[in-house]
Amino acid sequence: MLLATLLSSALAVQGCQAGATQPNDGSEVTAEAPTGSASGAAENGVDTDAGSASTGSGDSEADTGGTEQSTDAVPTPGSPAAHESFAQWLDEFRAYARGQGIETATLDRALAGVTYQPRIIELDRYQPEFTRAIWDYLDSAVSDTRVSNGRERLAANRASAERTEARYGVPPEIITAIWGVESNYGSNFGSFSTIEALATLGYDGRRHGFAREQLMAALKIIQRGDIAPDRMQGSWAGAMGHTQFIPTSFLAYAVDGDGDGRRDIWGSIPDVMASTANYLADNGWRRGERWGAEVNLPANFDYSRADADTRMSTAQWRALGVSGIGGASLPNLNEAAIIAPAGAQGPAFMVGHNFRVIMRYNNATSYALAVALLGDRIAGRPGVQAGWPRDEEPLSRGDTRELQRLLNLAGFDAGTPDGIMGPNTRGALRAWQRSRGQTPDGFATMQILDALQERSP
Repeated sequence: MLLATLLSSALAVQGCQAGATQPNDGSEVTAEAPTGSASGAAENGVDTDAGSASTGSGDSEADTGGTEQSTDAVPTPGSPAAHESFAQWLDEFRAYARGQGIETATLDRALAGVTYQPRIIELDRYQPEFTRAIWDYLDSAVSDTRVSNGRERLAANRASAERTEARYGVPPEIITAIWGVESNYGSNFGSFSTIEALATLGYDGRRHGFAREQLMAALKIIQRGDIAPDRMQGSWAGAMGHTQFIPTSFLAYAVDGDGDGRRDIWGSIPDVMASTANYLADNGWRRGERWGAEVNLPANFDYSRADADTRMSTAQWRALGVSGIGGASLPNLNEAAIIAPAGAQGPAFMVGHNFRVIMRYNNATSYALAVALLGDRIAGRPGVQAGWPRDEEPLSRGDTRELQRLLNLAGFDAGTPDGIMGPNTRGALRAWQRSRGQTPDGFATMQILDALQERSP
């Protein structure tokens, strides 16, 4: 789920769910500043690791990703700084867990041989400087190979997918697309021991309180008999299984889909599908409603309306000149927003309630768009028709900090420069563009940065 997102303040793009998601290569995606996620994806400004749920800095979107967002919700042993060694901290955590009802036998099995892993801390603290354009992310997340593999996986598990849809109302292609984005259909859900990863992060991570909460939840999962400790594997951030649930989300949403008495998101595809759909359904998925669609915008469209918080009905958007691609009919949505991830130079999408539900899995626009578009293509619908501005060079984090600094100097409040292209920065950029007689689409380019630098004192 969105653990890495919650643990990492970068951007996510690989895959992660009930907690976090992002790309599998550790790159960032530019456009918005997503938060991480337990499985590993992010957004127009997403980062990528093998699974995570995290939030970005002040200007980034707030990541909910289905995980309980707490800092120190579990009153565990004192701060890591108070301990001389990892072994001492682990002994104190063991005593605490025993007091919270975890049996000694469970602790002996789960914590045997657990050691501090410096590599996990390196990943937790990694802040990539260079970003990845959303079109490059989508090229990978919705590649022809991933579409083809998704169709094959869905065909092989059609009966389970249809039973899951009948129960939860989530279409098979959406469940399969999350599976594809989160772990490439199970080929890459991580090889880290979840217990060892969370213990390391609980001792020395930037969000040690959150990691300790997840570690307690992981112990409860083992004690319940859902999975053996040596099979509980996933991302460095603690996201687990085919669709990258973090432990607290597993406890809340995992489902025994095959009736064997265990909730196994590592080895049972019926359990994976049912658990993923249950997560979406519990977060408000509307049966029978499309996520949205790619749209044409009229020549005089006011791009300040291309914002996730500006919501109207399909009829209202149609009255403003918004139309379907190639004459296609628009889905009937009551609370639809227009998003243009690459500004006026790229494609636009009308997105509704279910798109926002996907973002509950990983609060990154690029992630939700990847899932939606991959799902469409798995179901035989066309991919994106409009072109992306592929000649545009994405701004690095340093470039974005400079952009923010210059906008502030010019009198357009972008907030504290943090290198994250979030809503405050986009709002300031739109105001600057409007003052210059430009299309206020809030899409940052090197040309805009150059123009601001030329006019700076």
